Amino acid sequence: MAHEHDSGSTPVEGAQYDFAAIQSKWLPIWDELKPFATADPDDKRPRKYVLDMFPYPSGDLHMGHAEAYALGDVIARYWRQQGFNVLHPIGWDAFGLPAEGAAIKRNLDPRDWTYDNIAQQKASMRRYAPSFDWDRVIQTCDPDYYRWNQWLFLKLYEKGLAYRKASQVNWCPFDQTVLANEQVVNGRCERCDNLVTKKKLTQWYFRITDYADRLLDDLKQLEGAWPSKVLSMQRNWIGRSTGADVQFAIEGRDEAVTVYTTRPDTLYGVTFMVVAPDSDLAAELVEGARPEVRERFDEYLAAVRGTTEMDRLSTEREKTGVFLERHAINPLTGERIPIWAADYVLSDYGHGAIMAVPAHDQRDLDFARAFDLPVRVVVDTNQPVTGVIPVIPVDPETGEPTMPEDAPLENPSETGVALTGEGRLINSGPFDGLSKSNAIRRVTEALQGSGLGETAKNFRLRDWLISRQRYWGTPIPIIHCEKCGEVPVPESELPVLLPPAEGLDLKPKGTSPLGAAEDWVNVSCPTCGGPAKRDADTMDTFVDSSWYFLRFLSPKDDTQAFDPREAEKWAPVDQYVGGVTHAILHLLYSRFITKVLFDMGSISFTEPFTALLNQGMVLMEGSAMSKSRGNIVKLSEQLDEHGVDAVRLTMAFAGPPEDDIDWADVSPSGSAKFLARAWRVAHDVTSAPDVVWKNGDSALRRVTHRFLADAPGLIEAFKFNVVVARLMELVNATRKAIDTGAGPADAAVREAAEVTAMALNLFAPYTAEDMWEILGYEASVALAQWRKADPTLLIEESVTAVVQVDGKVRDRVEVSPKISGDELEVLARASEAVVRSVGDREIVNVIVRAPRLVNIATRPKG
Repeated sequence: MAHEHDSGSTPVEGAQYDFAAIQSKWLPIWDELKPFATADPDDKRPRKYVLDMFPYPSGDLHMGHAEAYALGDVIARYWRQQGFNVLHPIGWDAFGLPAEGAAIKRNLDPRDWTYDNIAQQKASMRRYAPSFDWDRVIQTCDPDYYRWNQWLFLKLYEKGLAYRKASQVNWCPFDQTVLANEQVVNGRCERCDNLVTKKKLTQWYFRITDYADRLLDDLKQLEGAWPSKVLSMQRNWIGRSTGADVQFAIEGRDEAVTVYTTRPDTLYGVTFMVVAPDSDLAAELVEGARPEVRERFDEYLAAVRGTTEMDRLSTEREKTGVFLERHAINPLTGERIPIWAADYVLSDYGHGAIMAVPAHDQRDLDFARAFDLPVRVVVDTNQPVTGVIPVIPVDPETGEPTMPEDAPLENPSETGVALTGEGRLINSGPFDGLSKSNAIRRVTEALQGSGLGETAKNFRLRDWLISRQRYWGTPIPIIHCEKCGEVPVPESELPVLLPPAEGLDLKPKGTSPLGAAEDWVNVSCPTCGGPAKRDADTMDTFVDSSWYFLRFLSPKDDTQAFDPREAEKWAPVDQYVGGVTHAILHLLYSRFITKVLFDMGSISFTEPFTALLNQGMVLMEGSAMSKSRGNIVKLSEQLDEHGVDAVRLTMAFAGPPEDDIDWADVSPSGSAKFLARAWRVAHDVTSAPDVVWKNGDSALRRVTHRFLADAPGLIEAFKFNVVVARLMELVNATRKAIDTGAGPADAAVREAAEVTAMALNLFAPYTAEDMWEILGYEASVALAQWRKADPTLLIEESVTAVVQVDGKVRDRVEVSPKISGDELEVLARASEAVVRSVGDREIVNVIVRAPRLVNIATRPKG
């Protein structure tokens, strides 16, 4: 709707673009208008849910936030202009170690530190002007949020998906807390970068492995909509393999040991067994051993516990181990094989024990050579595995298979190189001559027939360890009673509130600080009424973020975690935006919880995020920003110097979203100059909003409508930088039309200026809103619908062909879109600029891409 007093207004002489004044003007107006509210039940527009990964309140917004929220906002604003009711919420991922550590350092309550940071970030976020619905804000440290974390825990507990067990866990000695496997990066704590060790503790887990197949198979739903790199990372982390569980009897033990192997075809090549030294099995097998064996084992185990998992798995390390003086029985051959404890086997792989086939596994071979153990070749990698099975030569006297003299097999015990290639079985009794795939099937069938094995799957994925020995997190809603055992807190008593931090020692010490809050931890058992204690651990903060996208749908509902009716309207998320650093942990956990909620009947979808965009990092001079490098760029200073719109536009223009941005290589000052140029175009328009556009300059209108036609596809392909470049071309064309004859009253100039304002809304909302008002319209330009391109203006009467000589542009020629390659080459060769550039050099090649390009390659004559 137009302002009557603005229609046909004259340009303001000497008007200056003042980004600070424009920001101060529009922010309170938007607060009053609430253009991005989504609560109206009568809104009939189709819906889109666009979500940015919510921030952690660790101080003010930084340059990484600036990129993420600028890019996500382009998408949200775009879909709103396409006629959608767009839900674009924001909140804070507010629990966790960083806040607790910062509070301890400053002798503060984590609550005070966290809420102060949230207030600071919220003020900065409002200034930055993403199109958030500010009526839907959530903070995960609020009791009315973490109450539903506890509800979710109880639902998983009811289904047997939450359980407590003693096991070897990743332990951060610095933070004095356990870590999930996903939180250990290159053997170090992802939070503090200190080396991680192993420790046996009783901890809470979510049984994510029950969903491993679905988590893997459902990735097919996301192909083409998630980055292929992320899909590969998810697949690799889940790590499904197929093979067999094989039962190895242990001398002196009633129960057999189950060994998982992907190569049951190599069972005849097993010459020893290896168990993880920190496994329960190893501890059991060494019981009753000779004192010197037990002493060697204890010393070895102590050394292993101080070694990182990455070091243990390294192929470069010298192999170490201890013979346990126990033997297993090969289920196929009946052969006695020695059992060793060695650190290259992990207690949480398979069943904590492996059958060692040194001839065909490099780590087994390295171990065998280190301790002079037998190496038996059972796969002839010289024999073909395709076509007809060859006849195996047989020794007439012994009846044993023999190798052709012209194909000697290398001996791995001598070469030190395992034979890992394809081939056919030898030295394997009735299975000789079989290819690998056939042998795997036949050996597994034989094991099943004798009750000594069965087909099995294994996963790299391990159950999600969720308990943490820290204060600032969601209390686990379980009460421990000596009489009744584990007792869930009744739902009617949720939330279990965190006690005040005052009087508690929050410093890391290996046990939860909540255990010392006696008035809080000591309670009556809900079942028997006897004395009991609350569970003193808190939940991993990835529980908070695993379902937060659903809480945004009904953030003020105090009767349920989320309203299923709202989930049916809005979810799943149509477009998720965030860093690739969360490609495994957060995304995997969110996918798991979504499937659990689907099985509970709470939602009707199985994947939380339909499409995913990962933005790159913001660097400075090629490196990640850090205080130690002295290359920190403060976002607040950039906003003060260049303005919000210039920073946002720079983020979009810097390159493809997934690429890193080096702030040293971009120009926010250049962006500010462009915005001023665009803003002045609006000031130069003197025609009224209802002017008849078709009477305007046709050349400018063609540029405008080509932009209208091309921009949507570019935005949906995340080519934001190309859209900005095309917008700059449109502004230049408009300025040229104003300066060279069309005049500010020309209808085509108004049309171009209005389209510029609408497009700038995606990248520079303050400038766009001010232009929209200058052009005679009421706020907000963000709600203006994207205009349809006139197809008659998209028909090109001529195109510009670029002529290059040796890769350098020498001329531009206006030609028909239908010109042939031969005709275009003739024109290019006849160009005076080309003739001068070629001079006396010899033309050796001409590449023609009609109607747009001619490239002439030359070289010196003679």
